[in-house]
Amino acid sequence: MNVAQALQTRYASKAYDETKKLTAEQQQQLLDLLRYSPSSVNSQPWHFFTLTSDAAKEKILPAFTEPNRGKITKAALVVVFTTHTAITEAHLNALLAQEQQDGRFASDEQKQNQDKGRRYFVGLNSQTPERQREWMARQAYLSLGFLLLGAAGMGLDATPIEGFVVDKLNAALDLDAKQLTSVVVAAVGYREASDFNAKLPKSRFSQEQVITRC
Repeated sequence: MNVAQALQTRYASKAYDETKKLTAEQQQQLLDLLRYSPSSVNSQPWHFFTLTSDAAKEKILPAFTEPNRGKITKAALVVVFTTHTAITEAHLNALLAQEQQDGRFASDEQKQNQDKGRRYFVGLNSQTPERQREWMARQAYLSLGFLLLGAAGMGLDATPIEGFVVDKLNAALDLDAKQLTSVVVAAVGYREASDFNAKLPKSRFSQEQVITRC
C-alpha cells in the first residue's frame, strides 16, 4: 500500500475485533515506528508503554471514559505515549552519548556543536516548566502521527485517544515514580465488521481551503 492509499483508507476505528491479534513481526514494526519517530533536535523526550495482555489493559481501564473503554479492551495493541516530566542533564548527556555510539560525529567539534545546538533549542522551549512539558508533548504527537500512518500502511486500524484522566493513567502505570506523564493513547488492531465509521466517506476541507501554494 502506498502513502496515498493509506491516507484515503485509514480512519479512526470505533470498534475492534478482539479475536484478531497481531503477529510478532507486526508488533515489532509498530515498535520501530515509535522508536524511529522524529523529534525536535532529536530530543526523544518520550517513553512508550505497549499493552497487549488483558491484565495490562484492565489495569489502565479505570482511567478511560466511555466509549473508549471498549477500544482499550478489544484492540490488539494499546500504546500509551508518555513524556518525561522535565528534560534533565542526565537525559541530554545520554542523547549525546547515544549519538556518538551510533557514529554521528566525525570530530569532537561536531559533537560539541550538536550538544550546544540542542541545549539552545531546549532552552527556547523551557522558559517555564509548563512550556517545556507542552513542547515535549508536541514531540509525542509526532510519534503518534507516525504510528497512525504506519499502521494504515500495514493494513491495520488505529485510533488516537485523548479521553482519559491523566492522573488515573499515571497512577495505573506508576508514572510519577518514573518521572513520566501520560500524553495520549492509541489503540491498534483490526476493526469489527460492524464499525460504522468504516462505512462513512471521509470529510475534509478542500485543498484550496487549507493549503496555500506559494
